[in-house]
Amino acid sequence: MNEQVGALVAPPEAEASPNTGSGPSPGAAAVEGDEPKNPLLAALGERVRNLRARRGLTRKAVAKAADVSERHLANLEYGMGNASILVLQQVATALQCSLAELVGDVTTSSPEWLLIRELLERRGEADLRRARLALSEMLGSTSQDPARGRRIALVGLRGAGKSTLGQMLAEDLEVPFIELSREIEKVAGCSVREIHDLYGTNAYRRYERRALEETVQIYSECVIATPGGIVSDPATFNELLTHCTTVWLQAAPEEHMGRVAAQGDTRPMAASREAMDDLRRILSGRAAFYSKADLSVDTSGRTLSQSFEKLRSTVRESFGQPA
Repeated sequence: MNEQVGALVAPPEAEASPNTGSGPSPGAAAVEGDEPKNPLLAALGERVRNLRARRGLTRKAVAKAADVSERHLANLEYGMGNASILVLQQVATALQCSLAELVGDVTTSSPEWLLIRELLERRGEADLRRARLALSEMLGSTSQDPARGRRIALVGLRGAGKSTLGQMLAEDLEVPFIELSREIEKVAGCSVREIHDLYGTNAYRRYERRALEETVQIYSECVIATPGGIVSDPATFNELLTHCTTVWLQAAPEEHMGRVAAQGDTRPMAASREAMDDLRRILSGRAAFYSKADLSVDTSGRTLSQSFEKLRSTVRESFGQPA
């Protein structure tokens, strides 16, 4: 959370109305006039007041349910107190809303968003996947791209074999092979490392999204090897899922590491003594996203030719073609 909402020393507390809690007290007005409010705290306070009003609760009732002082809650409502994340969670619980709604998450910005959230809340992954696909169909994304089935995008961690197997698959299908990292470098006019060093991760993600969009526009048939971190940006990954048939190339962490080292990779992931632990954490964090791919191929324990035959047959079978 922003440090402005951290557990800092609060300014002199304003007096809260002991009866209805519906308006600022003279003490609150005095403090309010001393200095301009922080915009973040002011917006947070307005949301607390609105949520309390929507539920018909007095400030006293919310303060009691949240186990905070009424004066503390008054400061929060009028943007004059720095509340800790724990206090915000207590207030959210008292107001019977999520912390996201309290701090202004976009999915709480309208009644329709809230109703959709309510429908999806506590649903399992299978139900959420069906809902996402139905929304994509309804909003005209997947249904309006007839080339989706002819674009194959390989996803997975470094060392999964995306480049090598992707090139082999493209030759087998007689379609262009696209290394998306090279397309990113063309868009940026410099190497991937230079993008990160000079402009940062956010800039890299923007170039990545642009490179994917341009690739989709240019090629109606191709095999794309994607960077391992493409799943880190939901918008870009959703673009990939919408316009390409995706295949997750899986492998055991030890095989990922061995293949990266065999390629002579001297980046920190391959050189650090804690590299294996790092790789396991990354794989664990990304696996749920990789699993959204249309198909998956586990290359663990397979030779290159065996992995390719498995990939080739999986892709061809999905298209109703003889393996």
